[in-house]
Amino acid sequence: MANITAQMVKELREMTGAGMMDCKSALNETNGDIEAAVDLLRKKGLSKAAKKAGRVAAEGLVGIFTEGTKAAVVEVNSETDFVARNDHFQGLVKLIAHVALKTGDNVDAILAAPATSGGTVADAIASSIATIGENQSLRRASVLSVTDGVVGSYVHNAIDPGLGKIGVLVALESTGDKAELAALGRMVAMHVAAASPLALDAAGLDPAVVAREKAILAEKNAGKPENVIAKIVESGIKTYAKEVCLLDQLYIHDGGKTVAQAVKEAEGKVGAPIKLTAFTRFALGEGIEKAENDFAAEVAAQAGIKA
Repeated sequence: MANITAQMVKELREMTGAGMMDCKSALNETNGDIEAAVDLLRKKGLSKAAKKAGRVAAEGLVGIFTEGTKAAVVEVNSETDFVARNDHFQGLVKLIAHVALKTGDNVDAILAAPATSGGTVADAIASSIATIGENQSLRRASVLSVTDGVVGSYVHNAIDPGLGKIGVLVALESTGDKAELAALGRMVAMHVAAASPLALDAAGLDPAVVAREKAILAEKNAGKPENVIAKIVESGIKTYAKEVCLLDQLYIHDGGKTVAQAVKEAEGKVGAPIKLTAFTRFALGEGIEKAENDFAAEVAAQAGIKA
């Protein structure tokens, strides 16, 4: 039997919004497996969480660089938030975003590419580690481009142009007015930052995610006739897709229309048809779990003070 701590119950409550005793019971039933407990609460109808949320604790910066009809977004991690405020580190992230734009989204290829300061990007990171005294790494990169149109962008919690905690790219194909298109791209990118869609449309959803949602819906309705369950699951998946697919989501700037409708409506200002073809959203540290540290104890240890 796993030792269920108050911290585990607190974490599960924050992830699901379920009651304390329900969370504790779910953790007991799943032997302390938080992700399994999330699914269990959803199956019991006690949680509306669409996705499991892990603790986001990795630090660093997300950087964006745009040039012409192409843009790159990268995530460079560090051990502490203090490093993100360091001018040298910020310069490193900008350098990596520049290189990614030309190299592509393969991390190994970016690391092996030449840096403007001489040597490779990997050498630049090693030099930054030596200078700052803290481990740093390039975690991921993504590059979007259009044949004719713009790649809109948005950086949330920006500490410098193109640098922040969340970075979004949105690809819009259109022969219309580029200034109007860029303005639309930024608005849609802001929506993506806030709404965190999983895919452009239902066809782009991960089959494993869809299968999981179907299993949860089926188990929540266990005991009903199979044909009834099938209809409930089908309807539930359609509802789920509207919630997590960008084109079907309600536009945060105007809740009376979907993103697809907002893009269609913007064609009047742009002066030509618009097609939203792709998006990328990087949130700093998402999916990375880092052990929580006692900050006071860390400071005391570095100062040579015994607790």
